[in-house]
Amino acid sequence: MIDGSGHEMNPGDNTVNAANPASGDPADALPAPAVRDWRTPLELLFLGIVWGCSFLFMRVAAPKFGAYALVELRLALGATVLLPFLWMARARFPLRRWPTLAAIGLLNSALPFLLFAWGAQHAPAAIGAICNAMTVLFTALIAFLFFGEKIGARRAVALLIGFVGIVVLATGKSAGLSVGPAAFAGATASLLYGIGYSLVKRYMSDLPPAASAASTLGCSAVLLAPLAWTHWPAAPVPALAWACAGALGVVCTGLAFLMYYRLIQRIGPARASTVTYLVPVFGALLSWSILGEPLTWSMLLAGVLILGSVAFSQRAR
Repeated sequence: MIDGSGHEMNPGDNTVNAANPASGDPADALPAPAVRDWRTPLELLFLGIVWGCSFLFMRVAAPKFGAYALVELRLALGATVLLPFLWMARARFPLRRWPTLAAIGLLNSALPFLLFAWGAQHAPAAIGAICNAMTVLFTALIAFLFFGEKIGARRAVALLIGFVGIVVLATGKSAGLSVGPAAFAGATASLLYGIGYSLVKRYMSDLPPAASAASTLGCSAVLLAPLAWTHWPAAPVPALAWACAGALGVVCTGLAFLMYYRLIQRIGPARASTVTYLVPVFGALLSWSILGEPLTWSMLLAGVLILGSVAFSQRAR
């Protein structure tokens, strides 16, 4: 499952990818069952809305900032929110590990964020939100191709269905214009998330999730800074775009990570991963209801195919 910061939690294990959630001691006292019963669905709903909003925020802010400047703000703000966790765990981050952290940050944060931001400049927000759901399937594919993990017949079929969904999405149009380039950018971003998660699981599973998220986001912000500087918008940026960029970094990339990880600690990764199904739904609905962007039949069909393939693959677990 991918969070809005570009980090993923595999529903089948306890490794959190470098940019999702927080902290709190797992031994913290759990709430009474009656409280937990109503709180969990509300938190899942809230996370689905927050990560759905991330695509709306990109759609508003990316045309004003450009992809490089917007992603730089997102990375820097997200890393700042999580920085206290890195400081507390600084002894576990010797210098020899930072090149690996930087490389993973590029694959798992900077490049996917750039692709989604570029797509948001050229197509409705729903396109990126729907593509993001493919991360679950791409993670299984990368683990199979490069790390020797079994994929199974069900997941193989699910991948084929998901790819059909991407093709359907890419062949559609919005306002008479092709959304193909944006759809393929979103699919590539999801593939990079899958690669990044596999690397996190292999090289960073011994590190605290919130601290490792801060490190990879911070490295990405430093590496992207020269490009962001040279591509900084010349014209004044409207206040609304600044607000969306701030919310994208602080809320969708930093705070949501903390909430998601705490949710995993309380209810487990499999149940927490159900938020995967909410993000495309809210991304599409918010795009339609707030921005007035059309919901086309190709988007709806692609959403059904992709989310259906994810559900089908997870039934095998």
